[in-house]
Amino acid sequence: MNSTFFVAGATGYTGREVVRVGHEQGCSVVAHIRPESTSRERWEGRFSEIGAEVDLSPWTAEAMAAALEQAQPSHVFALLGTTRSRASEEEARRGGEVSYETVDYGLTKLLLDACTQLSSSPRFVYLSSMGLGAEEPSNAYLNVRWRIEQALREGSVPFTIVRPSFITGPDRDESRPGERIGAAVADGALTLVGWLGGGRLRDRYQSLDNTELATAMVRLALDPTAAGATVEADGLR
Repeated sequence: MNSTFFVAGATGYTGREVVRVGHEQGCSVVAHIRPESTSRERWEGRFSEIGAEVDLSPWTAEAMAAALEQAQPSHVFALLGTTRSRASEEEARRGGEVSYETVDYGLTKLLLDACTQLSSSPRFVYLSSMGLGAEEPSNAYLNVRWRIEQALREGSVPFTIVRPSFITGPDRDESRPGERIGAAVADGALTLVGWLGGGRLRDRYQSLDNTELATAMVRLALDPTAAGATVEADGLR
């Protein structure tokens, strides 16, 4: 049976590769783009070129439920996220609050709620973060991811949670110098740890680029044994 992916956050660094890798794996792919996105035309063209369908539904509960009802996906990828700098730019451009709470939590929860309305529940493949444990974190970025993970575990929708470490690469749209420097320093130290016999520690915390991460997420999505799993970075290599 052919799998159908609905990719929310398709224009992001990881999302664009999930669209490409999913299509190359023979899956039908629906790439969601915000209708008000300033790069909408560019991404519509790129996704259409590789054979993906584009969905331009607005981020409302009714519209997203209708989009999923039409697509009937076997898998929904939740790859949504913002940064403080991007949130400030978006607030200045179109008004309204843009934050970890409204985007990383609010839109992901809206997407999850839309999945519960389908007669056949898709697998919800969620891009979370390393550093989460049993206790609710105070850090705003980690807190919203912890809450989504809890909602998944307490809900009825089948899921796979992915917790990568640094996600970085030279082709990111945003420079994120702090993240790139941090990843480079950490990767250098972890390489040394690996040489000294700490291979498992190296694999758990070393950075991934978007192709590595997307390939792993598609592989896990198509693996029946990964349903209900929380996969740390060392399981993504």
